[in-house]
Order: sequence, then structure tokens, then C-alpha cells
Amino acid sequence: MTKKYPLAFTIGWNLLLISVGCILCAVAIKGILIPKEFLAGGVTGLSLLIYYVLPGVPVGVIYFVLNIPLFVVGWVFVGRRFLFYSIAGVIIFSAVMLPPYPVIPIQDMILAALTAGIITGAGSGIILRSLGSAGGLDILSVVLYKKFSIRPGTFVLAFNAVLMTVAAFRIPLEMILYTLMFMYVTSYFVNLIVTGLSQRKAVMIISPQWQAISEEISNNLQRGVTVVKGEGGYTGNQLHILYSVITYTELSRFKEMIRKIDPEAFVVVTETLEVMGRRIGNQPHW
Repeated sequence: MTKKYPLAFTIGWNLLLISVGCILCAVAIKGILIPKEFLAGGVTGLSLLIYYVLPGVPVGVIYFVLNIPLFVVGWVFVGRRFLFYSIAGVIIFSAVMLPPYPVIPIQDMILAALTAGIITGAGSGIILRSLGSAGGLDILSVVLYKKFSIRPGTFVLAFNAVLMTVAAFRIPLEMILYTLMFMYVTSYFVNLIVTGLSQRKAVMIISPQWQAISEEISNNLQRGVTVVKGEGGYTGNQLHILYSVITYTELSRFKEMIRKIDPEAFVVVTETLEVMGRRIGNQPHW
């Protein structure tokens, strides 16, 4: 059974995740992107473009105003809980963008792009691990993830690549390339934190000792296992194939258990994109 937490704890924990993620993004934007005059993608990139033209208007204020139409989309296609947390995320992000931040002393433009991508990707990923977002493309990312299983970082990278292609007619190509590098690193770390840290492994086992292995999986590892009847393509012998899904941290124990029971067992371990289901599922609960 899934453990239930008090509502106040759940709300506080999600607001904490959103706040930490927003602060990390603000550090990258005001500590690296703005001093280096980098661009960004999505609503943040548009906010920076407007800020470079109108430096007297705070970036946080611009970002808040641009998010208002996206909340309309969220109201139609996204759950109310996610939308309310996202509104809180936009308010928090706009607020943390107001105070000054120290400039991160990185002179090399490539290292600056990599550092900004790591910090922003970590911040965005932490935000998306909550029940909400910080607005912007996050809302559209969640819509596409729920409808078409397109991962958030992948969508953001594709969208921003198109955006930068259009912007190349007005922005020096060198800055476009640095910005694309920044966005690629950001998308990688978003995918890593949102789905990678909760990656599941699918395991298929063929062994004469299938009963003992099945019992070990169910009783000691406490994971579900499915028995599929099969037939050897060469020998024609009847086989029992075990199929189970485990967490990444359980993989070493799993393999060691199989070696003890049947060192000659045929084992295949594969990556999973996402897993739906009670206890072992790793889909974000947006």
C-alpha cells in the first residue's frame, strides 16, 4: 500500500521542491546567462530577450506576465492540483528572480554554458519531481508527456532547437551555438532527474530452477514475477520464462540471487522508459 502523508506535509514538501528548483534556476540565469548575454529556450528565453531590450523591467516580472496565457492551457488540459502548484511555482520563481545574485566567475564560454545547463537542468528536474512546475514550457511538457509519453527534456530540446533556428536570423551564430549547448545539457539533466533517478529494470530469466528463482523474487525481494510458458526454438523443449521489473538499486542483489540458485541461468536485463503500476511504477504523478 502507498503510504499516505498528511496534507500539510505534502503541500509543504512540494512547495519546498519547487522553491529549491526555482532558486537553482535563478542562480544560473542571473549568475551566468545574463552576465554572458546567453539566451535560453521557451518562456525564459523570451523573457531574457525582452529584458535585453528593456533592462529596466525585472526578468521575474516579464516571466510572470508571459505565463498567464499558459495557465489557460493548463486549466483545460492539466489537472487542477498541478495547475495550482504551477501558479505557486511561477510566483516563487518570479520572487526569487528579484534579488541580486553573485556572478559565477567562469570566463570560458563553453564551461559557462555547461555549468548553466547543469544547474538549470537540476533545478527544473527538481521542480518537475514535485506535483507542479514553474510554469513556462513545463506546462506544455506535462501535457505532451501525459498524452503522448514524450519526455519533458526531449520536448524542451526540440522546441528550443526550432526557436533558436528562427532566432539565428537576428542573433549572432556563436551565441546561438552556446545557447544550444546550454539547452542540451539542461534537457539531459531534466530527463535524468525526472525519470533517470527512478529508472526501472526489466529482467527476463530462463532456467530449469525457475520455481526456486520465482519464490526468491516473490518472498525475499518482494517483487512481482510473471511466469510465461515457452518452447526452445532449437530443442523444442518446454520452458518457463520469468519476467520481473525491479529498481536499479535492486539489480545487484537480483543477479547475485540468480547466480546462487542457477549459475547457468539465461538472464536478460533491459532498460525501461517508464513503468505504470502499484509499488513499482515510476511515472511522475502530475
